[in-house]
Amino acid sequence: MTNLTYEAYLDEVATLLTELYDLDDATAIKLVVDAQSAEYFSPHDDHPDMRTLTRAREDAVALYKARQARVSTQAKQQRATHKKR
Repeated sequence: MTNLTYEAYLDEVATLLTELYDLDDATAIKLVVDAQSAEYFSPHDDHPDMRTLTRAREDAVALYKARQARVSTQAKQQRATHKKR
């Protein structure tokens, strides 16, 4: 399996987010940049064997699922706040 450069890997994850989940480019890039800021991709930088197309797909799915969980939690918190009023 071919290992991508770190930058190409991040680009691939962002591209997969747009293709798999119909996210716009800006949203996909923000997800990747936020994950990078949170050091999600630090191991990928240190271990080139982690930067494969298969792993990029897995990471895209994981980032999207985490985003969906955050959105769901925020919506629940907003509904709870509105019920208290």
